Amino acid sequence: MKMNLPIDFVANMRSVLGAEYAAFEAALGSEQPVSVRLNTPKCHKFGPLSVSAEPVAWCRSGLYLNERQAFTFDPLFHAGCYYVQEASSMFVEQVVKQHINTPSAVLDLCAAPGGKSTLLSSCLPKGSILVANEMMRQRAQVLAENITKWGNPAVIVTNDTPEAFGQMEGCFDVVLADVPCSGEGMFRKDATAISEWSNSNVRMCAGRQRDILTTVWPALKEGGLLIYSTCTFNQEEDEHNVEWVAHTLGAEVLSLEVDPSWGVSGDTTGRNLPVYHFFPHRTRGEGFFLAVLRKTSAANVRNFKVKSNRMKGVGAALVDADEYAFELQNAVISAYPMRMEHLLGAVRQCAKTLQAGIEVAEQKGRDLMPRQALAMSVALDEEAYPRVNLDYLSALSFLRKEAIRVDAPRGVVLVCYKNVPLGFVKNVGNRANNLYPQEWRIRSGYNKEYIDLWGKEN
Repeated sequence: MKMNLPIDFVANMRSVLGAEYAAFEAALGSEQPVSVRLNTPKCHKFGPLSVSAEPVAWCRSGLYLNERQAFTFDPLFHAGCYYVQEASSMFVEQVVKQHINTPSAVLDLCAAPGGKSTLLSSCLPKGSILVANEMMRQRAQVLAENITKWGNPAVIVTNDTPEAFGQMEGCFDVVLADVPCSGEGMFRKDATAISEWSNSNVRMCAGRQRDILTTVWPALKEGGLLIYSTCTFNQEEDEHNVEWVAHTLGAEVLSLEVDPSWGVSGDTTGRNLPVYHFFPHRTRGEGFFLAVLRKTSAANVRNFKVKSNRMKGVGAALVDADEYAFELQNAVISAYPMRMEHLLGAVRQCAKTLQAGIEVAEQKGRDLMPRQALAMSVALDEEAYPRVNLDYLSALSFLRKEAIRVDAPRGVVLVCYKNVPLGFVKNVGNRANNLYPQEWRIRSGYNKEYIDLWGKEN
């Protein structure tokens, strides 16, 4: 399908790609590849996905699906067993693999909907702490849901501006800035991005990106890493901004080892910068750009005096519960790894915090009811509650927050699908009260074709 691309965009890309432009434009008009990334700690419980797939070369847990699926009807998707993510952006894993070798405090500044945050939480060295931030409130709620489903307890979700984190001087070893951009790399999947594109918008985006990077720069330790990425092709938002950061803010641009068979391209300006472009006619994915910079300029370190909010004498259904701190806020008990306490205290002093660690339980009258986040967490001690494996249609009913029946003792029961936890019910005998979050429930109508696909093994 030939796309109606802006004249100025065509001229810009012809100057960058030369004789390759025709292949590039044809790729933009081709079918978009579909890719997912597996959540390894959960996937071992049920084995491989029941759909055919091929590996993404630069990401150990990434897979290309041979056809698009209606993931809404797969309970394993809702259980956080995999994340639907564009393959090119999975390249962030290579930065972690090649440059981040010790436990690190990491800020994902523009994190919604959560693809790169869930990727980081899976591949960062053990002992790392991730702060996933999103400035827009509604998008931040989506981010929090996806982080909860992924299940890593060492994550803090915030909803604030770059200025808030600029106050956290010298707090982070790594900042990932997947900055808002002109979206040229999304033309294939988003027609609005085409209609909104202009050279003036490119210039506006490039200036806004510099403002964001300048604002957050104090939060990065000296010697810390900035992972800078966009989903666009142009040099102004990509190479020019990387060079600007290096010269103006003070940084060294680092290289990555890249297998030539991946089709990843380098600097398009002729300056031989170690930067990485994903063009859709060369790589199997959408447009993406990435650079890694090490901060060489001096950094102040702000010392935060943090008060402990720990509860005493609290246990929870967590593996290695003695490694967690517990606190009570608004009738909800949360647990977070003790190593996270100081950074969490600093974050709370500067940024609006939506969640930290695992929401374990909620006080409801005399009862202490488990929260959905506990069921989703990879730290859950699954022997703490009676558990029931649901068949496919019962799992869908549960995810619609419909009434179900379970063959289990009275009280709180952990319901699973293919041995993976979906959530909790309170079994009262003739029925089970469904405790699945109202805001997460499946709203789509039944689609027999996809129900037959996902439920074919049951």
